[in-house]
Amino acid sequence: MSPELAQSRPESVFILALVFILGLAALLALPAIRSEFVVTITIATSVSGLAVWLATLWLRQRRDGGTFHVSIVAMKAHYVQSCAQCAVYVYWGWYWRPVYEHVPLVVAQVLLVYCLDMLLSLTRRRSWTLGFGPFPIILSTNLFLLFKPDWFYLQFAMLAMGVLVKEFIRWNRDGRNIHIFNPSAIGLFVFSIGLLVTGTTDLTWAQDIATTLNRPPHIYLYIFLLGLIVQALFSVTLVTLWAALALIGLNFVYTQATGVYYFFDSNIPIAVFLGLHLLITDPATSPRTNFGKLLFGSSYGLTVFIVYGLLEAWGLPRFYDKLLCVPVLNLLVPVYDGVARQLDKKSDWARKLRTGNRTHMAVWIIVFIGMLATGFVGKGHPGNDAAFWSKACADDLRNACQNLLQLHTDNCADRSAAACFEVGKLLGRGAPFPDDPLREGSAIARACDLGLAPACDQFAKFIADGGEQVFLNNCELGDGLSCFLLGTVMMHGISREPAPKGALEHWERACLLGWARACGDLAEAWLFSTVGQVEPAKAVPKFEIACDSGYLPSCANLGLLYLRGHGVARDEARGQALLQQSCAAGLQAACVMLEK
Repeated sequence: MSPELAQSRPESVFILALVFILGLAALLALPAIRSEFVVTITIATSVSGLAVWLATLWLRQRRDGGTFHVSIVAMKAHYVQSCAQCAVYVYWGWYWRPVYEHVPLVVAQVLLVYCLDMLLSLTRRRSWTLGFGPFPIILSTNLFLLFKPDWFYLQFAMLAMGVLVKEFIRWNRDGRNIHIFNPSAIGLFVFSIGLLVTGTTDLTWAQDIATTLNRPPHIYLYIFLLGLIVQALFSVTLVTLWAALALIGLNFVYTQATGVYYFFDSNIPIAVFLGLHLLITDPATSPRTNFGKLLFGSSYGLTVFIVYGLLEAWGLPRFYDKLLCVPVLNLLVPVYDGVARQLDKKSDWARKLRTGNRTHMAVWIIVFIGMLATGFVGKGHPGNDAAFWSKACADDLRNACQNLLQLHTDNCADRSAAACFEVGKLLGRGAPFPDDPLREGSAIARACDLGLAPACDQFAKFIADGGEQVFLNNCELGDGLSCFLLGTVMMHGISREPAPKGALEHWERACLLGWARACGDLAEAWLFSTVGQVEPAKAVPKFEIACDSGYLPSCANLGLLYLRGHGVARDEARGQALLQQSCAAGLQAACVMLEK
């Protein structure tokens, strides 16, 4: 159903566009947006540009006359895919809270894409279709690649590319003029290439996304069940099934040949598993014939496998594997469908693939149950066991030592003190592990901070053996963590005489370099008279910086200062809100403060 709106009243169309632009501008009032300078500038600049575009369009309409046409079309492919993606965010965010904190930025992206899509369509065709189209583009993009706040304008640029490519790069396929590329996949592809070429992956949360997607329990089953909904409604099961079968076969051959696992902790990494359910199954940019879907899915599995190996061989981040092949496969869709139609005419075997989607779903369900039951995917996979990789490393099997270090690194990121300690010990062993004293000392310090006493002893030994100079050299090069750790060593007199003033200087520098905890520790030093006199007013701004950056102890301390009017104007509501925020995020000390 496509009711038309404002067919003879252009002012109504302009009002609708203005509502979207004002909605984007209204986000600037949110604290989560205002606290990030680059995000604020990005949104403000976008609002200004969109407003100028709308004004130009209005002036042109006043000069030329005519009408605009706006129709409402709620396409099932768009809203079903969006609901499935939202369900992933909800479950994932429960176990990695930054997902929920990112919601205002997702809303900003949604409003931007609606504005761009509307103004572009009205400018070129004087018509626009209002629907759910922007949602799967944004939600899919953010599930795989997200720029950090200091580089958030690149997130807008990536989405704008998807809108422009969808609008301008099209072809006639089966009698219909449609876009060639999956709009989210093309942006992910181009910007992934850029990040790889420039070596700037650290501008994004891509590594964190690839790692934390695996945190929720039974995540493979959860995504599988969501995928069944999409497969049932759009008959894309063969794409997912054959992508999985290709990876199963390739992994089996590799493991038999080498004795180890290709993707090291799962035969199908969770981000790849998500991709074969909610990235490559776009009905508009995938084949329509059954055999074409088989070829498309198989090609995805094969190319992911090959790209992962190439990235590994070149020393590049491997999680880009699932993002670098989809646009190429989109281009091959007519070829796949053409081959399928030719075979369909000539081959009895090809005609057998005309079996219905329900049959394909039944086969996929059986395959997935087998994968789950045998530990092929999920937490039961042998590659999740450090003992397996330790033995494989001792036996000098292919990539075993590298994978052992990676496994401990991932577990360290999940706050495992023992894993952090193992990372430090491995890096201190020398070949075949990399020589990286900074990373070694940082990992041991992390293990100590998480409460592992032997790690604290080892950290003191690391400092005594030249670790202080390692931190000093890297601090001078602008590494915030090194400055913070150097300040900690000086403040507590670890394997040296205490130097409180030097500690404050290095914490100050680390704070300026964006290390939130350094800001918090610096504020605590001023607040609790660690050096010199008590200066609560001086502490408050540093607590604000640390809290805005997500360091919860600083949020709790700031809440107490507001409650007591100590160094800042008393504000009980603000103080209670900060303590509740810290308590809800898991800081037990804040919960105790609230009770008192």
